[in-house]
Amino acid sequence: MLKLEDHYKDYREKLNLAMAPERAAEIEKLALALQDAWINKKYVYFCGNGGSAGNAIHLANDFNYGIDKGGGIGLRVEALPANSAVITCIGNDEGYENIFSQQINVKANEGDVLVILSGSGNSPNVVKALEAGNKIGMNTFAILGFSGGKCKSIAKNPIHFPIDDMQIAEDLQLIVGHICMQWLYANGRG
Repeated sequence: MLKLEDHYKDYREKLNLAMAPERAAEIEKLALALQDAWINKKYVYFCGNGGSAGNAIHLANDFNYGIDKGGGIGLRVEALPANSAVITCIGNDEGYENIFSQQINVKANEGDVLVILSGSGNSPNVVKALEAGNKIGMNTFAILGFSGGKCKSIAKNPIHFPIDDMQIAEDLQLIVGHICMQWLYANGRG
């Protein structure tokens, strides 16, 4: 039986290795894009499936409220998996692969920001969301694990952690989001 202490050490080491210094430049691009969206009152959309959907909702909260608690003026942000009525309607009528791209096509404008959260980067619905976002002229990002999948080559700005562990990949989505959130909180709208 694996002792928890050994598992903890292994998990911490994997997480530490994944946080390679070269990711900092990729994360900075996202932070600057979020700051620009904040300054110019553009919208930011997050999406993902499963745990990544939960992370999208979590980060939307952080960027809406957490970055400017004093003034109450956060980013215009939305988590696309948050509305179950919309998700089930589009999934039922248009197919699950369209649950995010349909929303992007209706809501987004050129210059808005799209952030995909995905472990594998291969789920058809996030791939189609990136394609729709690129077509509109959005600033597209994807925070990815494993090989990065299809999203790695479709996103204008991939943030890829080559880690073959879904839980750590999902942890890294929140870590990236929280790094950006704290940076924006400290620096404001510039």
